[in-house]
Amino acid sequence: MSRGHQEHPARPMGHHDDDHGHGHGHGHGDHAAHGTMKDYVTGFVLAVILTAIPFWMVINKTIASSATLGIVLLALAAVQIVVHIRYFLHMNGKSEGGWNMLAMIFTIVIVVITLSGSLWVMYHLNHNMMPTMSPENMPTETVPQSMQGMQGMQHGAAQSK
Repeated sequence: MSRGHQEHPARPMGHHDDDHGHGHGHGHGDHAAHGTMKDYVTGFVLAVILTAIPFWMVINKTIASSATLGIVLLALAAVQIVVHIRYFLHMNGKSEGGWNMLAMIFTIVIVVITLSGSLWVMYHLNHNMMPTMSPENMPTETVPQSMQGMQGMQHGAAQSK
């Protein structure tokens, strides 16, 4: 056994897995998960374009409706996320035997369920609120009706003294 290579305790002597102690768990000949310079440049150019387009759209007010602009910006943000996942994180259906993509899909499903459920609850809470409880119908002074008579009595008692 040489000084630079330590054997894995659970493996028989002489069996090397080419880890060499730097912890990334694959041999030097296995570069399938790494991107090429062309991939990184393509990802960078796409990321710059997908960042510049929303700035240009907002600055020049290309879409008058703010709701439509918000939807377009969210769609461009989703494309930006896909570009980063594909070109910089190198996640696809083949990496790690498909488990990375499965974990990503599970995470997306949980986030969508959480966000849509929260929006649904907030919408229905607002929609089902009693008409007298809306901010437009609220009195400026929030004194309960049962205490309004008591305030008059206190002022009357103070004036009679």
